Amino acid sequence: MQTLAQKLDLSLLKDEKVAVGVSGGADSLALVLILAERLGAEKIVALSVDHGLRPESLAEAKYVAQLMAHFKIEHHILTWEGKKPTQGIEEAARIARYNLIYDWCRQNGVQTLCVAHHLQDQAETFFIRLQRGSGLAGLCGMSCVGAWKDLRIVRPLLDIHPQELKDYLRERDIRWVEDPSNQSDDFLRCRIRKFLPLLEEKTGISLQRIGDTMKVLAKSRDFIYAQVENFIAKYARFWDEVGVCISLKALRESHEELVYQVLSDVLKKISGKDYTPRADDVERLVIKLMQPDNENFSGATLSDCELFVAQHKLWIVRETHTQEKMPKAVWETFVKENSHYAHLDLPYKLRVALVKNKMPIVF
Repeated sequence: MQTLAQKLDLSLLKDEKVAVGVSGGADSLALVLILAERLGAEKIVALSVDHGLRPESLAEAKYVAQLMAHFKIEHHILTWEGKKPTQGIEEAARIARYNLIYDWCRQNGVQTLCVAHHLQDQAETFFIRLQRGSGLAGLCGMSCVGAWKDLRIVRPLLDIHPQELKDYLRERDIRWVEDPSNQSDDFLRCRIRKFLPLLEEKTGISLQRIGDTMKVLAKSRDFIYAQVENFIAKYARFWDEVGVCISLKALRESHEELVYQVLSDVLKKISGKDYTPRADDVERLVIKLMQPDNENFSGATLSDCELFVAQHKLWIVRETHTQEKMPKAVWETFVKENSHYAHLDLPYKLRVALVKNKMPIVF
């Protein structure tokens, strides 16, 4: 019978030093010790973030430091300093955590971060995204490999039940930290976490069944994504990541699902956000756009982008929130410094976005 350490597929990890996010909870402690067991402690650096949101957080980080020292694993505590927000604290803490880890990794030449998201996290993510109205991509959950900026994120535990991780630690007589916020009904994820055992008891829908369903959805997603990439390569043109134009004729002649996925993808890219827009918002946009008289499409705003039709194309441009009219001389100066834009008949809104992106002080 395979041990837990043997079950993990670590083929995604290169022969390099990797960082591991370690909070002191059972999941991350098990992950860092398994990786040290499989790869060697010298290949691992553990990073703990003290968010400063609970009085005991620093003591927990120091406990991790002691444990890592025992196993001869390099460890660093990163501190979230400054004023903390009063609203959206969970998301703000997540962003701060990844930014702190990202900065450390960039400064120390580490290119890969391993995180301890597991099978239950996947199931929770499925229901969170279902509640938010996500489309196919969102319901597929987290990928084994992702990124934060240009830092590679690897999730080796996505097929592992959290109970296996706790059993792994108990066998080694290693205690872990329980974060009380993980039981707080203030957060949707915690409410879903409490709901999942009841769901399995009453319906037989287990974490494994949810995870398997997400894998099936992911296969459909991957096929559609290939079609989306082909469509974008053939019919879309990007402008310095602040705008894109797409053949209106090609959109109208395509299946609505392909149009939906194309718009979701380009809106995410142009907005610069981590997530695609809500599925129902994109669906309403597709319905408006696909109407036979859509040459008269009156335009829309979505995900901090403006959408409008011009020159038989759909244009999607990042919002600039600029009220004043851009002087003609500003565009002429811009073109002198960016000659590849000379003699191009570009919509005014795209011109403003390009100038704001390249010359924010001038305009």
